[in-house]
Amino acid sequence: MIFTKQKSDEIGVMASGLCLIHCVATPFLFLVQSCSLAGCSETPIWWSVIDYFFLVISFFAIYRSTQTTSSTWIKPALWWSWALLFFIIINEKMTWFSIPEYAVYIPAIALIALHLYNRKYCQCNTNKCCTHEG
Repeated sequence: MIFTKQKSDEIGVMASGLCLIHCVATPFLFLVQSCSLAGCSETPIWWSVIDYFFLVISFFAIYRSTQTTSSTWIKPALWWSWALLFFIIINEKMTWFSIPEYAVYIPAIALIALHLYNRKYCQCNTNKCCTHEG
């Protein structure tokens, strides 16, 4: 638990980066699969669940990062990026709107950049040394 409290931005960068790799790799994996298994266009369940796994991990990384940052603008930026990523992934599953596949890259890259930027604002080892209460 201490690792998560002190390294939330690193976890956020890792989760967002793996999510981005997952999103980039998906079309190529399905191309290979469709070439090897004629007529199979279904997404494997285990591959689809990874989306939700990354959302949960990134949620907790953002939650912790927003508790320990001293930057006032980074908090809403992290949450808006996560909300956009959440919406795009859920929309992809439910197909409410026609959104281009590459749209998921925007919030994923934004989360990586924001977590990397946020690292300079909190380098403490205690729970409350970087927060500005009030």
